[in-house]
Amino acid sequence: MLQGSNSLGHEKPLVIRMSFACCVLGSVCLPLLGLITCVSISFLFHFEDATGTHCQVPNYLPSISASISLSPECYIWRFCIGLHTAPRLLVAFTYFRFYKTRFAARVPESPLSCLSLAFSISENLGLLLLTYVSSTEMYFVHKEGFVLFIVSSLIYMLITCRLWKSIKKYSISPEDAKSHHWKVRFLLLNVCFCVFAGFFYWKHNVYCESGSYTFFALFEYLVVVSNMAFHLTAVWDFKSREIVIISSSEDKDF
Repeated sequence: MLQGSNSLGHEKPLVIRMSFACCVLGSVCLPLLGLITCVSISFLFHFEDATGTHCQVPNYLPSISASISLSPECYIWRFCIGLHTAPRLLVAFTYFRFYKTRFAARVPESPLSCLSLAFSISENLGLLLLTYVSSTEMYFVHKEGFVLFIVSSLIYMLITCRLWKSIKKYSISPEDAKSHHWKVRFLLLNVCFCVFAGFFYWKHNVYCESGSYTFFALFEYLVVVSNMAFHLTAVWDFKSREIVIISSSEDKDF
């Protein structure tokens, strides 16, 4: 929403208001849209390139890494991730300020608030690394970026659930209890999907069985989607907040 007017020759500052929930939705929907678009294009137009493996066994789904290393998929993915990074960091710092205000000098919540911010930033750095360094360019760097993203996201989610357990304990708001409930659910789902994805990746590399890499790709999708769903719970946490941008102006008398 835009606000601004000119009265008696004096221009008022331009005020832009946006629901914080919109910022959260944007930070989640952009990578989700990018993922669906890239996987769909790879499946429909680059199936052989996206599903080929070193084992030369049948594979029926492209992995995310394979999809975002092709063209034009890589440019779509980079655009979506680059555009979503600023809102994602804004959400991370908003959570940090919320925790510091809520817990002040309480232990262990206050130190955990700092760790939450650190691992949230680390998660985003890992995502940027695996996004802008494709597996076909520098596989080792891409792999390390993926590992950084997964490890950081799991630790971040675990810390967040611990913090919201304390919030729920002293809160009378049903929204806080619901937020904690779904955060725990999405964390458990994410851990399960990570385990299954790791298992089928190991099985594919060791035994080269037909279909193993397909199951790895499927659970890889679910890992990413459950991660997005976890971050989407911020809509409940900050549903009444707004982002306000006010332009600066100087009144001059002549």
